[in-house]
Amino acid sequence: MSEGGVFSCGAHGHGGGSAGRVARRNGRHKVIDIHCHLAIPAADAMMRPHQNPAAISINSFSSPASDEVNRRQFAQMGRKLASIDEHIADMDATGVDIQAISPSPGQYYYWAESELGLQAARMVNDGMAEAVARHPDRLVGMGAVPLQAPELAVQELRRLTRDLGLRGVEISSNVDGRELADPQFRPFFAAAEELGVLVFMHPLGFTHGQRLSEHYFNNLIGNPLESTIAVGHLIFGGVLDAHPGLKLCVAHGGGYLPGYIGRMDHAFRAREDCRQHIHREPSTYLRQLYFDTLVFDRRELRYLVDTYGADHLMMGTDYPFDMSEPDPVGFHSALSEEDREKILGGTAARLLGLEMAARS
Repeated sequence: MSEGGVFSCGAHGHGGGSAGRVARRNGRHKVIDIHCHLAIPAADAMMRPHQNPAAISINSFSSPASDEVNRRQFAQMGRKLASIDEHIADMDATGVDIQAISPSPGQYYYWAESELGLQAARMVNDGMAEAVARHPDRLVGMGAVPLQAPELAVQELRRLTRDLGLRGVEISSNVDGRELADPQFRPFFAAAEELGVLVFMHPLGFTHGQRLSEHYFNNLIGNPLESTIAVGHLIFGGVLDAHPGLKLCVAHGGGYLPGYIGRMDHAFRAREDCRQHIHREPSTYLRQLYFDTLVFDRRELRYLVDTYGADHLMMGTDYPFDMSEPDPVGFHSALSEEDREKILGGTAARLLGLEMAARS
């Protein structure tokens, strides 16, 4: 132990290694933001010529009014999204010690053919590792994988953790329209469980958003709805039953399912078609998961703490987007000191593998 009781996590991997990162100070966890994004512009530049402008995307379900607001806001936040220096300055301003940066959700690239998707994921992951290397005391990284090609996704998952030292992987709520519970994706979940890597699930709008174009609903309603459906498939499709050790965190408080699980438990008891791949109530599988606390309402936060426990919750801001929490530390001020300690840093440090080792 060094002077003042400072602890740090040990080195992990190479380019994104954590040597020098302090995870505790004076016996307390530092504040860790589990939900914040960094864009890698080089990957977008490489993929732009391959995009199909006629393909259905999140932009297909947006009103002219929302498009105009998006244009104005992205003109302001675009630089911040790709600027590590601005990340650090804003972290200092909001009391965040460590950001667990993940790719901008638009950089999943699941629509690309397999080898191109792998190339894009590698570029994103190299960029994430380079950012972490610039500020190893303030950043940990989560990468991307080409889930449209599960074997290549497993290959890249091993590279980003073992060679780059990234601490997690971000995935979407579906793979170009295919459900995550599809058997073809089981090798990825098995590898993530084997490696003990944190999987952060972040949706990108609702896939069938014809009724959600107005009022920014494809984000406001669509993102939590996407996560609700995806988690439902992971439960009823047997993925969480087959992989009980999977460390899966769902963004935006887990979507709507954590607050309305009783209906699914009833269906499990009442209908045999809801017991095809699982042998216990859906709520028991839901309690295997982790959620960020980006819910904007202290009553919802209190419900998540009371129902799922602070050891399954992590502070998340969605930095630097418009739907971010402006006062992430203050939002948790009404909780007990023990719960705040877990949510503001303890749970994230455990899941990200920031082991505490005394500094010499």
